[in-house]
Amino acid sequence: MKKITVGVVEDEVIIANSIISSLEFLGYNTVGPALNYTQGLEMLANDKPDIILLDIILSGNKNGIDLAWEIRERFNVPFIFLTSHADKATIDKAKQVSPPAYLVKPFNKDELYSAIEIALYNFNNHEKNINSSKEIDSKSANYLMNDSLFIKHKGSYQKIPFVDIVYLKNDNIYIEINTTQGVYLVRSNMNEYLQKLPDNFIRIHRSYAINATYLERINNETVFINQEELPISRNYKEELLSKINIG
Repeated sequence: MKKITVGVVEDEVIIANSIISSLEFLGYNTVGPALNYTQGLEMLANDKPDIILLDIILSGNKNGIDLAWEIRERFNVPFIFLTSHADKATIDKAKQVSPPAYLVKPFNKDELYSAIEIALYNFNNHEKNINSSKEIDSKSANYLMNDSLFIKHKGSYQKIPFVDIVYLKNDNIYIEINTTQGVYLVRSNMNEYLQKLPDNFIRIHRSYAINATYLERINNETVFINQEELPISRNYKEELLSKINIG
């Protein structure tokens, strides 16, 4: 059986090395430590760990919660928050990104092992459920229209033609669908919802995806779409520019 590889993102080197020693004692492979947000992204892209131990408080402008959002949006791996700050404000911020587990320092090897195994078990079960749902969806695809979707709205199913959708906004556990006819809310996440839509829907930010048909102008940090100004992040901007026809 393949050994689990655990990535460690922790900016206090002594603590990070102690965690790595505990992980190796428990039989896990390890990568890291990554000391900040940028090194954490590089670890995820290059080393591809099976699970991440992620300190909430990191040195630099971006913290562990910022990195957790990137993990949610760009990398399909579970993560566990580590912190010595168990105050309500910190926990409330951490809850927004729905971590599989949350460990308060100091913790022992048994607590670390339990958190990792439970997080992996829950994550793998969630993936199986998603794949099962996709299989059911594919079997019933012949009964669906390929130019629209139907969403539950006020007790019935409302038809939303793709051409009417201007942009999507991620709002915690909901997607806000902004259309030429109005705004609708559905319970989903951005990655899953974009799979329902055609290729002209493009991600521009962790919180936004647009129907490129309505794209009017691209600036350094924003785009204009149907007379609205939306933020665009650097990573997604490069992807957007690669998909449009630049004269």
